[in-house]
Amino acid sequence: MNKTSLIATLLLSLAVVILYVLHFTGRSCEKPSSSRDQTANEQRELIIAYVKADSVILNYDLAQNLHDEFTKKQEAFTSEFGAKRNAFEKEAAEYQQKLQRGGFLTEQRAMQERDRLVNKEQEISRLDQELSSKLSELQQFNNQQLIDSLINYLKVHNINKKYDYILNASNVLVGPEAYNITSEVLQKMNSRYKATQPAK
Repeated sequence: MNKTSLIATLLLSLAVVILYVLHFTGRSCEKPSSSRDQTANEQRELIIAYVKADSVILNYDLAQNLHDEFTKKQEAFTSEFGAKRNAFEKEAAEYQQKLQRGGFLTEQRAMQERDRLVNKEQEISRLDQELSSKLSELQQFNNQQLIDSLINYLKVHNINKKYDYILNASNVLVGPEAYNITSEVLQKMNSRYKATQPAK
């Protein structure tokens, strides 16, 4: 048993030495196949660019116009809701004062007024939810419009540039500025957008 163990150890050592010599002398047991050489020759360098989408959207004229319109609608909704809420609070305070003074002729009349105010408060809550929902939908629509505009422009831009990939820079941790096409894209998108707007 000891002899077989010694023979196995010697054979393994010999195999390790042979592999070591082959590895460091550059000789290989396998011959490179011609198909591998052809694949390497057929490969080409990828052309990649990146865009800082958040910068484009922040400085895009369409984004500014959409933001201004959204702000106006938000202010109108806030004003409408605020006016109704203030009117309700005034009526509720008047009801409390009248109730404390004993200003209602009957208890039934006081209950009717309370029920009316409860219904009005529920209506105001529904209005608040409805207005918030409309603003949220408008914001989503605006965001999608900006993203679609950017993607559509990049497709047109890429017809001549022939990039294999155009990445969002938020996913690029390190990259040469030469591949950053943000300012070029932003300038051309703004020019294209201005051309579609009526003259002022």
